[in-house]
Amino acid sequence: MAIEGPLRELGIHDVFQLLDLSRKTGTLTVTSLLRDNQGTVYFDRGAVIYAAIRSNPHPLGELLLRAGKISEGDLARARDMQRQGGDGRRLGEILLDLGAITRRELERQVRFQVEEVVFELMSWREGFFSFEEREVLDAPAEATIRISTESLLMEGARRIDEWSRIEGKVPHLGVIPTLAAVQPDHPAFLDLLPNEWEVLAMIDGVRDLRAIASSLARSEFDVARIVYGLVTTGIVDLHDGEQPTAPSTAALVVTHLEQARAALRMGEYERAISTARLATAAAEGSTEARLVLARALSGARRHEEAAEELKRALLADALNAAVHLEMGYCAAAAGRFADAVTNWERYLRLAPTAPDAETVRTAVDAARQLDSILQEHLDG
Repeated sequence: MAIEGPLRELGIHDVFQLLDLSRKTGTLTVTSLLRDNQGTVYFDRGAVIYAAIRSNPHPLGELLLRAGKISEGDLARARDMQRQGGDGRRLGEILLDLGAITRRELERQVRFQVEEVVFELMSWREGFFSFEEREVLDAPAEATIRISTESLLMEGARRIDEWSRIEGKVPHLGVIPTLAAVQPDHPAFLDLLPNEWEVLAMIDGVRDLRAIASSLARSEFDVARIVYGLVTTGIVDLHDGEQPTAPSTAALVVTHLEQARAALRMGEYERAISTARLATAAAEGSTEARLVLARALSGARRHEEAAEELKRALLADALNAAVHLEMGYCAAAAGRFADAVTNWERYLRLAPTAPDAETVRTAVDAARQLDSILQEHLDG
C-alpha cells in the first residue's frame, strides 16, 4: 500500500500514528521545500528501526568521536580496514571487533541518531510525505534497534511544547547569534556545560542556528534550546537573519529532474529514486516527475512500485502517451506480457507517428509471442 500527500492535509504526527496503529513495514520519505531537505524513516511492523536526514549526513564514526566514545586512532584504524583491507563490514561492526566500543554503546548511539532525525521531522509543518509498503532489508543501520513509535510521538509532543516556550526568545532557526556586549554587573566567570561551550565557540555573527546545528552534527532543537539559555543569561544576542523562503518550485523541479536523469544514465538507481522523489514532492506529483521516478524504480528492479507511480500519473493525465509506453515496459519487465501489449497498443493509438512507433510495434509482436508461449506452457 502506498500513502502520500502534503503535510498541510495530514500532519506528520498523524502519519506516524497511522503507520504505528496499522503495524506497517516500509519506508517513509518526508520532503520539505522550505528547508530544501529530505528525511527517510524505516518502519518494521510499526516500530522505527532506522532514520536519516540529508541535512545532517555526519557518519557514525564522527559522532562517536565527538561524544568521546572512541579515539581518533580507533576511527583511523577502522576506516583503514574498510578502505585498504577490503573489509566490507559497516564501521560499527569493525569498531565492535576492535574492542573500541561495546555493543550497548553502539546501539545507544544509533538510537540517539534515529530519535534526533525523527524529532526534527516531527517539527515540520509543510512538505510532502510518501510511504512505500515493502520489506526493509536494505536499512543502512549500524546496529539493530527497534524504537516504539508511540514513545517517539510522546517525546515529540513534549518537544513541541518546549518549542512554544523557546520561541519567545528564539523566533526561528534563521536568527543569527552574536556575543552580547559585556555589562558592568555581568559575572566575569561563565559557568557553562560542555555542550554550551561547544555552541558558544561556533557563534561568529554570520552563521544562523540551522548552520550551527549542521556544523556541530547536533539537532536543531538542541542548538535552539542551548541558545535560548545563552540569551536568557545575557551572554548572546540574536539578530534576525533572512527568513527561510521556499525556492522557486519550477526551478527545483527542473534541477531535481536533471539530477535524476543524470543518475539514471549512470545506472545509479537509488540516487535517481531519491532525487526523483524530490521532484515529485516539489511538483506535488507531476506526470513527468512520476515518469522519471518510475524509470528509476524499474531500473532498481522495483517493478511493482514503478507500476504504482505510473497508475498515479494516469490519474492525473489519462491521455499521456509516455505514461502508457512506460507502463508497457514496466509490465514486460515484470513478466506481464499481456498487460505490456495492452499498454503499448494504447501508446500507439495516442502517438501513431512517434519516432519510436515502429520499435513499439515490434515489441508488441514479441510480447504477444512470449505471452502465447507462456500460456501454452502453463496449459500443457
